[in-house]
Amino acid sequence: MPNPSKPKPPGQKNSSQKNQAKTGNGRRGRKSGGARPKRGLAGGLLRLALVAGIWAVVALGGLFAYFAYDLPDFKELYVIERRNSVTLKAADGTVLATYGDLYGEHRTLAELPKHLPQALIGTEDRRFYDHFGLDPIGLARAMWVNMRAGRVVQGGSTLTQQLAKNVFLDSGRTLKRKAQEVLLALWLERNFTKDQILEMYLNRVYFGAGAYGVEAAAQRYFDKPATQLSLTESAMLVGLLKAPSRLAPTGNIKSAQQRASQVLRNMADAGLIDDSALDAALKRPAQLAASRSPMPNARYFADWVLEEVYQLVGRQHGDLVVLTSLDARLQQAAERSVSAVMGREGEKQNAEQAALVALSPDGAVRAMVGGRDYIDSPFNRATQARRQPGSAFKPIVFLTAVETGIEPGDMFSDTPITIDGKWSPRNFDGKYQGDISFAEAAARSSNAVAVRLSEQVGRQRVIDTARRLGIVSDLKPHPSLALGAFETGLLELSNAYVAFANGGYTVMAYGVREVADGNGNVLFRRGNESVMAHMIDEQPLGMLNDLLRGVVDTGTGRAARLPNRQVAGKTGTTSDYRDAWFIGYTPDLIAGVWVGNDDNSPMNKVSGGGLPAQIWRGFMNDALRGSEPRDLPTARGGLQRLLSGLLGSDAQAGPAVAAPPNNNSGSTNEPSLWDRILRQFGRPQSTGPAQLQPSAQGSPAADSRADSRARVESPMPGSQPGAQGEGAIGDSRMIWQVGPQPARQ
Repeated sequence: MPNPSKPKPPGQKNSSQKNQAKTGNGRRGRKSGGARPKRGLAGGLLRLALVAGIWAVVALGGLFAYFAYDLPDFKELYVIERRNSVTLKAADGTVLATYGDLYGEHRTLAELPKHLPQALIGTEDRRFYDHFGLDPIGLARAMWVNMRAGRVVQGGSTLTQQLAKNVFLDSGRTLKRKAQEVLLALWLERNFTKDQILEMYLNRVYFGAGAYGVEAAAQRYFDKPATQLSLTESAMLVGLLKAPSRLAPTGNIKSAQQRASQVLRNMADAGLIDDSALDAALKRPAQLAASRSPMPNARYFADWVLEEVYQLVGRQHGDLVVLTSLDARLQQAAERSVSAVMGREGEKQNAEQAALVALSPDGAVRAMVGGRDYIDSPFNRATQARRQPGSAFKPIVFLTAVETGIEPGDMFSDTPITIDGKWSPRNFDGKYQGDISFAEAAARSSNAVAVRLSEQVGRQRVIDTARRLGIVSDLKPHPSLALGAFETGLLELSNAYVAFANGGYTVMAYGVREVADGNGNVLFRRGNESVMAHMIDEQPLGMLNDLLRGVVDTGTGRAARLPNRQVAGKTGTTSDYRDAWFIGYTPDLIAGVWVGNDDNSPMNKVSGGGLPAQIWRGFMNDALRGSEPRDLPTARGGLQRLLSGLLGSDAQAGPAVAAPPNNNSGSTNEPSLWDRILRQFGRPQSTGPAQLQPSAQGSPAADSRADSRARVESPMPGSQPGAQGEGAIGDSRMIWQVGPQPARQ
């Protein structure tokens, strides 16, 4: 046990001294003991923050490595992958529509007017020359503006980011795509100058209507190179970038002009133009070039004719430029008439839709309106809809009747009739006139007489006549055939009427005149292949035209009369006023109009002689303005009877019996005495075989007369037999109906 009295070595302290030294009289000990824990907490937090920061950097690096792992190949910047384009032009060169992607010549920034990049920078990215591809200030400003507005009204992407998105990425809104956009923007900024980035942007961005790049857009909208763009035109193009498809001036010129005005104000606010330049530009907004005049509803025709293009030349020919048969002036007249009449009367009459198609005597489609608004409903009611034509089909019955020897003056009983003891059709107005002439029955659109005619000549013969005229719809020999109780299309039935106006030649409706590739090489040029054969002889055709002129002059089609012009046509109205038709013609133009509702609901007593006839008249008045009136082919009638006693058997009244062709006898090619006399009166010589006399049963003596093969050798006046045209490719047959059908069509 140690001795407490034993002296301690020098410097050695006892326990009490140690304790005293530790406590420092209580004050030193407390100060020292309190400081050490504080330094330990701060150091710990610092070490924790440092470690967390390191891991955050690692995680962020890993995240960016993940996003960068499948970045697109940077070589895509120099590769342009696009769909082949088809440009459709009207007969006068006006661009109707484009399909696919249009790219123009690459333009350097030095070639472009300075106000074009200025408009872009002033509207899309004012700090473009100051940031490094990302704009934190612009992003913060956009976030603040959007928070105050409660919705997204301003974007924070730079032009470099937009270029990266347009060239390399899709339009998806995901975190991965945004991160890749940032990485690509930084890569672009590192590898290219600001001017190069701006130049690439202007040559690659989408401007609507299929146009990619400023050169294609300038040509598409203003029919000029981008080097000649004015200030207002540049502002309009830059304005389209916000919503190219919606703002494209070809379909929405007013919205495009309003957006351009905002771009001009942005330029003034950024100090890029002065107030005087702003005021002058706002007073004279940019307009489409005359050759690019918007015809919104011409897209109905464009969609239809595109299928014909592919039928003719296929789909593997690269870019195509197509010259069509559409007449821009007639198309505008058609759109005006449909819009005016339906806008004034449609709602009151519970009629929502209308369609119009106009053809020239060779079958060329000159105007087409498939509905009141293509943007609202691209369904084409002129080519795709299948509706009952009603009495608009009766001319087929009338033609069959006069071809069997029945004349307009023959009397028929306009009284109630029952077929097969089951079906009893009634006249549209419920009234009957007793004994009336064929001509009066046609003018009044008597259902009873039409059915009697069909039963007398034979339903199958009526179907055969329809086939000769190009009607391909499913026709059944039912008693109601005479009243149009089957479904057909407006273009199909209007095409059948063309033969009534052109001298009896069946045609095939078409829309393509010429197809060339991107280098100007002609792939197809139309000859006379749309004219199929001479199908109606002169005398029955004249009688039919007399009957249908009576419909317009004194009958149900009086609303379609034109001053100082011969007009023939036929109205059609189906049960409960679900469909209303008028198809009429002059020697120069044939037009058909349909009015109804897509859901097949009844209209408010709209008949073919009402809204359809009004639309037809409004269109034809404009379409024929400035042209000389001409007469329709008419029957020989009274003149032939008057001269019959002087001319003997060659001028017998009524149809004559045709002698069978005899290739060994030259006499069959000699014109008859009657034809020689008619030639002196200015009438054309009959080119088709003479009309057959009816048999005892009221039908032609030789059924083969209905065979189109017997008439193919007779060309249409003005056509060149066998003129197929250079480079004719493919089958020119038309597709009558394309696309899905709406409910209850």
